[in-house]
Amino acid sequence: MKFNYFILFLLVIALVPVSYGQAVLTFSKTSHDFGQVKEGVQATQEFEFTNTGKSPLIISNVSASCGCTTPFWTKDPVLPGKKGKVTASYNSNGRPGMFNKSITVVSNAEPATLVLTIQGSVISKDQMPAPTAAEIASSPVLALNKNSHNFGKLEKGQTAKTTFVVHNTGKSDLQIQRLQSACACVNYTVSKNSIAPGEQATLELTYRPRNLEQQNEAVSLTSNDLKNPVISLTLQAQVVESLSSQSVLKEQKPAVPFKQ
Repeated sequence: MKFNYFILFLLVIALVPVSYGQAVLTFSKTSHDFGQVKEGVQATQEFEFTNTGKSPLIISNVSASCGCTTPFWTKDPVLPGKKGKVTASYNSNGRPGMFNKSITVVSNAEPATLVLTIQGSVISKDQMPAPTAAEIASSPVLALNKNSHNFGKLEKGQTAKTTFVVHNTGKSDLQIQRLQSACACVNYTVSKNSIAPGEQATLELTYRPRNLEQQNEAVSLTSNDLKNPVISLTLQAQVVESLSSQSVLKEQKPAVPFKQ
């Protein structure tokens, strides 16, 4: 009889979920209200979390409820007791009115799926008052190390990259809000979502030309610099059908006769 009780005890232990080694995803907060946001601003919020479990935490995916919200997250494993973050950016350009968006976080933690929310109200450009002298004086100021870049010769459809250094010489945090080009062939990334006064960040532009011959692409960079919210950049390139075909033509040129 004692033996049977012992068998039953072992079965109960085996059926109990083993959770002592589980990673646990604990956010300091799971929602944020931006309040009123001026149209055109890239509203950004960082959600900090801690792995309060006993095994490494890995976030496998973060997805937003709409394309207007872009999430970023800590992709490296987060050890027990260490912190990470999920960043949600809402593009308010052309979207006046209330917004309430969700960001779904999937990980190996407990719980496996967790939802963050951001909300606010976008004030349309028509309703925005002009900035005061005091607001301009305390504004961030965007300064670039250069305003143009020449890629030289590129093949049509080739992807080329260049970097600009962005300095904030103002008195409040600088945010790059968007980049636009007439050709719709330029994308960008910034090394920092928010650039503190006196700091700098790297702006990487990715260019993929679609037309042949000499190209001069006008690019508009918009930020929360109140005095100069839009800065113009120029990307130049001599676009050819194929660089390899040009090399072959050079190699096939007739040799110059030897002169005695």
